[in-house]
Amino acid sequence: MMQAFDRPGSLGTPKPRSPWTFKERLKMLSWEYCWACFCSWTPKPLNRWRLFWLRLYGAKVHGVPFVHQRARIQVPWNITFHDMSCVGDRTNLYSLGPIEIGEGAVIAQEAYLCTGSHRFDEPGLPLTVEKITIGARAFIGARVFILPGVTIGHGAIVGAGAVVSRDVDAHSINAGNPCKRIGSRPLPH
Repeated sequence: MMQAFDRPGSLGTPKPRSPWTFKERLKMLSWEYCWACFCSWTPKPLNRWRLFWLRLYGAKVHGVPFVHQRARIQVPWNITFHDMSCVGDRTNLYSLGPIEIGEGAVIAQEAYLCTGSHRFDEPGLPLTVEKITIGARAFIGARVFILPGVTIGHGAIVGAGAVVSRDVDAHSINAGNPCKRIGSRPLPH
């Protein structure tokens, strides 16, 4: 579901405004400093320490996912991690809206999941957000860009460098810009 945020300005033109309250913006700032001070320098084996901080800031953490210390997470309270999911080195979860990462899903290094965009048909370009869902046991290759509102199906593969603007079928193999289906994976027994 897409949400748009704006309000009219003094001359009837839309005036840009933040969709977040002052308190939420302070919490986001606090999160940035917390991740930089307590998490970004930690070695890989201190994953549970990073998960502790993510939970403290409202991330929904089921089981024991892995979050790389150099991952970038914009708004942790908008993210749901399921057991054994993996967020790789320098992956960017731009979670202005919800992101859900399914059980055993892998998001490789430098992938970018972006839940925010703008309404380009309106003068004030108000912010819009839509949920991104990564299905269980899906694999997202290095430097993949996933746009708002996309669902990656269970067990799907998205090849490195793909730009994903539409939903991806379960157990499919996909690649390219724009991302297209190029094959199928065998179903598990």
